[in-house]
Amino acid sequence: MRIVLQRVKGAAVRSDSRELARIGQGYVLLVAVGRADEEQELALWARKIPELRVFRDSDGRMSKSLRDVGGEVLCVSQFTLYGDCRKGRRPSFSHAAPPEEARGRFDRFVELLRGEDVTVRTGEFGAMMEVELVNDGPVTLILDRGEGQ
Repeated sequence: MRIVLQRVKGAAVRSDSRELARIGQGYVLLVAVGRADEEQELALWARKIPELRVFRDSDGRMSKSLRDVGGEVLCVSQFTLYGDCRKGRRPSFSHAAPPEEARGRFDRFVELLRGEDVTVRTGEFGAMMEVELVNDGPVTLILDRGEGQ
C-alpha cells in the first residue's frame, strides 16, 4: 500500500464537473493498493493516520494529530502511485492490485479509517477526477512500508 498524505486547509474532488466530496482542515490521502496488500496493512495505516502528529501547536511545532484538531480526510484512489519508471518511458503498474481487488481493499481501508472515528469522504473509485486542495505548510508525507514490491 502506498499513500501520499497531504495536510490541507481544505480540499474537494470532482468528476464530470460534479463535486463528489469536500473537506475542511485535514488530510488528502492519495491511496494505491498493491497486489500483496492484506487486511493487516490496511488496518495498520487506518490506525496510524489519525494519530500522526503533523499539525502545529501554539508554539508552531508539529505535535497535534488529526483527532486533536478535529480534522477530516478526503481519500482518493490513485493506482498510479505504483508507477515504476525505472525502465523505458512508459510506467509499469505491475505492482498495483488489479481494479477488482483494489476496489475492495480501498473500500475496506476507508471503512477501517471511519472505524477510528474519523470523518472520511471519498472520490469515485476508477473515475477520472480533479482534486483541488490547499496544501498547508506544505506538509506531504509518503506512507509505504515497502513490502511486496
